[in-house]
Amino acid sequence: MAAPNPAGTPSGPTAATSTAGLYSQWVGPLLSRDDGADAEQLSQLTLAALGQASLRRHWPLVSGSLAGLGAELQRRDLRLEQSLFGCRFANPVGLAAGFDKNGVAAGIWHQFGFGFAELGTITWQAQAGNPRPRLFRLAAERAALNRMGFNNIGAEAVLRSLERQALEPPGQRPAVLGLNLGKSKATPLELAADDYASSLELLAPLADYAVINVSSPNTPGLRELQGEAPLRRLVERLRRLPACPPLLVKIAPDLEDEAIDGIARLAYEEGLAGVIAVNTSLDRFGLDGRRLAQTGRTLAEEAGGLSGAPLRHRALEVMRRLRATAGPALPLIGVGGIDSPQAAWERMTAGACLIQLYTGWIYGGPALVPAILEGLLTQLDRHGFRSIGEAVGSGVTWR
Repeated sequence: MAAPNPAGTPSGPTAATSTAGLYSQWVGPLLSRDDGADAEQLSQLTLAALGQASLRRHWPLVSGSLAGLGAELQRRDLRLEQSLFGCRFANPVGLAAGFDKNGVAAGIWHQFGFGFAELGTITWQAQAGNPRPRLFRLAAERAALNRMGFNNIGAEAVLRSLERQALEPPGQRPAVLGLNLGKSKATPLELAADDYASSLELLAPLADYAVINVSSPNTPGLRELQGEAPLRRLVERLRRLPACPPLLVKIAPDLEDEAIDGIARLAYEEGLAGVIAVNTSLDRFGLDGRRLAQTGRTLAEEAGGLSGAPLRHRALEVMRRLRATAGPALPLIGVGGIDSPQAAWERMTAGACLIQLYTGWIYGGPALVPAILEGLLTQLDRHGFRSIGEAVGSGVTWR
C-alpha cells in the first residue's frame, strides 16, 4: 500500500515524534510497494499490539500513552455529533469491518479519533479463511485486493475476547461498537438464517448495533442472500430474537440499480436501522491487466474483492441511488474509496449519515481521521450548516 497521505500530518517541532509522523517515517515505506512487507502479517502484528493495549488500557502507563494518542487524533465538536438508531455518535467517521475481525482492540478505537468501530466479520463457526496469499496491495492505485474468506475465531471466542476487555455497556462507550456478522462457510444457504441467528443471539448484549453481511464476494453463494426474498426471510428471522439490537444490512457495489432499489424498500418495510454501502467489488474498474507482484497474475485472473480508491466513484453512485430511493429518513453508512476529507464530504452530501474507513486509513495513516473531521468542520462553516446532520444528502459540493 502506498505512502501515507500527508493531509492532516502535524507540522512543527513535534511532527517527527507524533503518531502520524512516526507512521509516515516507518510504516509508509513498507506500504509504498506492492511487494513490500506482507500485508496480512503487518495487520496481524498491529492488531496483536493493539489487543494487548486494549486489555491493559486502565494500567497507568498504557492509559497515559492512549490518552496522548487521543489528544493528538481526536477532534471533539458538537457539530459533528448525531443520534442515529438509538446510538449517539461523537463524530461520523468509523472504522469499517474487516480490520478488527475478532474485536481484540474494541476498547481503544476511540483513541484513534473514530466515532464508532465495526468489529468482524464474525461467523458462528471459527474458520481459517481462504488459502494464502489472500491480501494484496496495489500501491500505485491506493487499493487492495482481498479474498480473506471471513477468517475469524468464531462467535463464542469473540464473546470471550470482548468480555475480557471489560467494555462499558452499550450506550455508555466512548465510541459506538457495531458487530458485523456473516455466514459460516460450512453452513448451507438454506440454513443461513439459523447460522446468523446463533451469532447474533450470543453477541447481542454487547452490540450497539449489528450488521448482516450478505455481500462479501469471498464466501461461495453468500451474495445470493441479497435477493429480496431470501434477505427478507433472514431479516425477519433475526428481528424475532430477544433484545435484537438495531439491525443494518451491508450491500455490494456490484448490484444492479433495481436490486439497490429493492433493498431500500425492504429496509423501510422491515424496519431495518440502516444500510451500509458498499462492500468490496468484483469489478476491476479498468485494472484488469494490472499484474500482482506476489502471484504474477493479473487482476482479471485473480479472485477476490477490490477496495480503495478505484471503488470511490461506484460507491458514490450507489449512495446517491440508495438515498433517492430510501428518502431522507433511513440512516445510510458510506464506505469504499474514502481516503480524503473531500471524499468524505462527497459521500455525506450524497446521503451518508456516517462513513467508514479501511483501505484509505491504512494508506493515509492515523492522520487521516483528524484530517477528515477538520475538513468536515471547515465545509460546515463554508456552507453555513450548523451541524453535520444538515449537510447529509444536501448535494452541496466541496469548496
